[in-house]
Amino acid sequence: MARNYYIFSNGRIKRKENTVYIENEQGDKKAIPVEDIDAIHIFGEIDLNSKILNFLSQQCIPVHFYNYYGFYSGSFMPRERNVSGELIVRQVQHYLDYEKRLYFAYCFVEGAIFHMLRNLREYKNTELFQEKIKKEYDSALMKNKIADLMGNEGRARDAYYEAFNMILRSDFEMEKREKRPPTNPINALISFANSMIYTTVLNEIYHTQLNPTISYLHEPGQRRYSLSLDIAEIFKPLIADPVIFKLINNNMIKLEDFEKDVNYCYLTDSGRKKFIKEFDHKLSTTIKHRKLKRNISYRKIIRLECYKLIKHFINDEEYKPFKAWW
Repeated sequence: MARNYYIFSNGRIKRKENTVYIENEQGDKKAIPVEDIDAIHIFGEIDLNSKILNFLSQQCIPVHFYNYYGFYSGSFMPRERNVSGELIVRQVQHYLDYEKRLYFAYCFVEGAIFHMLRNLREYKNTELFQEKIKKEYDSALMKNKIADLMGNEGRARDAYYEAFNMILRSDFEMEKREKRPPTNPINALISFANSMIYTTVLNEIYHTQLNPTISYLHEPGQRRYSLSLDIAEIFKPLIADPVIFKLINNNMIKLEDFEKDVNYCYLTDSGRKKFIKEFDHKLSTTIKHRKLKRNISYRKIIRLECYKLIKHFINDEEYKPFKAWW
């Protein structure tokens, strides 16, 4: 099974024939099993050259880079191997036709809100927040502008994050959602989790014929893979948030796993490793798919969501957002 490979140390990545290895600052070398990995995530200060990037491109291995604070900076994406001019044209057509774009935007909001409510139903004293979210869901049904839909989704998510104080241990207090920059541990953890979902979705898009820059809920931008942002909305509450709840409430991650800079809070390497361990475990967890009649992993569910979009584009099957049934 393909997997992510994480680099936290400083050093350089080198290649010798068909072997790729990382050499740290002390000169110690460790082979990178390129034949068994799906993507490389770099958190340390790493030197690498075009020879390495060319080799990784040939192996179809994306490389994701994170800054000093552990937040996503950018990606090296290999040349697309599953190119379909016809599908790209259809993706663009669905963006240019406002009604078609609005349909997708609503679907992504619907999937996100469904999983927010699903999470809150598992915890006591969240009924008030559920009601606030349901009102935004009902209101979204009536909207005919994407900006208004994003407003519904944003207010629903604000209510959802307010409910975190009913779910998490008291030492992890959620005052309000802050992204740029996060100023307390829970905000830092949410931002890191969202980065990991974003790159995971981007990896799965790469293995399909979809173009990751053509999106529907989020406006396509010059410096981001905005389709990954769209699809990630569905899976942040389904995959990332339960990992956060587990780590905090089971005392697996502590306040000592965070550091504060001037107006900035971020996870230490130990904190990132703890999250990544549980996050990868979650992605590899399987459920019995009621349509396919076999066990599939959460990671595979994301890939299937991409294929569902493709089926819609080619008029094979109308897209409906994924909704967990278990």
